[in-house]
Amino acid sequence: MRHVAALAGVGIKTVSRVMNDEPGVSEATRKRVLGASQQLNYQLDMAAGSLRRAGRQTLSIGLLLPSVANPFSSEIHRALEDTLTARGMAVFAASLDDDPEREKALVAAFLGRRVDGLVLTPIAKSQSYVIPEHSRDLPMVFIDREPVGIEADAVVTDNAVGAAKAAAHLIAHGHRKLAYLGDRRDIQTARERKRGFVEELGRAGIPTSAVPVLEGLHDEESARQAALELLRSEDPPSAIFSSQNLVTFGVMRALKELGASRDVALVGFDDFTLADMMDPGITVIAQHPERIGKLAAERLLARIDGDTQAPQTYVVPSELIERGSGELEPR
Repeated sequence: MRHVAALAGVGIKTVSRVMNDEPGVSEATRKRVLGASQQLNYQLDMAAGSLRRAGRQTLSIGLLLPSVANPFSSEIHRALEDTLTARGMAVFAASLDDDPEREKALVAAFLGRRVDGLVLTPIAKSQSYVIPEHSRDLPMVFIDREPVGIEADAVVTDNAVGAAKAAAHLIAHGHRKLAYLGDRRDIQTARERKRGFVEELGRAGIPTSAVPVLEGLHDEESARQAALELLRSEDPPSAIFSSQNLVTFGVMRALKELGASRDVALVGFDDFTLADMMDPGITVIAQHPERIGKLAAERLLARIDGDTQAPQTYVVPSELIERGSGELEPR
């Protein structure tokens, strides 16, 4: 703060007022202070007291997930929490809602609280904006999606391989008229799952140009509407691959509305509670979020403890779980 004050030509109290958004500072002075703080990459230290008490550690971790309401994200959160709590660390979790600007704002908020490390699921085109913090040895691990523009540990699923398993499974049960329902194109995992699915169809000799590919389905209702339109078309598919759990829920609702749950095969990416209680049970490509969360926590702790090995990407294999919906044969 003293450095910011010196660069801006003001007193420390003025810097404090500006950083805490308090009144009594002219607009010109405010802009000068904010410019100096940006130039020096200064973050308001909201945990100064605990920094002193904990030997310059806040014993806290920032966790950024697509949505804490999503079952996949909540399982990762719980696995991280279980591992980090054993070390006396608190986990502050937030939802980025797959919004690049929200990602940057929440990361800044975590940094302002001087967390001891970050676990991030990125959506912005590049994560190079955290390089200054990372270069100052702030440990960080990326989960579910690999970072761009920065070298750091990442823990991910074999998305393309898992989607290819789903396609191969449906083809093995006699399906040639398949459809893909996926998330937004700007999401790394969605692109990889689409790639794996389409490439497997090509290897099987199925013309991919004739395969319906419906993307941009980011919630249950949009997936339901897309599935209804597809299934009511003149040439509906005999099998559907849904590329994430919320899309799967939408497809399940559409199939139930049309009374087609036993007529159209379905394989979903992501397992979920009660999938085995459906009629038929839902065949899935399971990601094992509990393993992803545990491994991410272990890697973060290793970095906090001084591990300096080169950053790596750790791949947690997916698993095909057969429950009935993916084993229906075409009628």
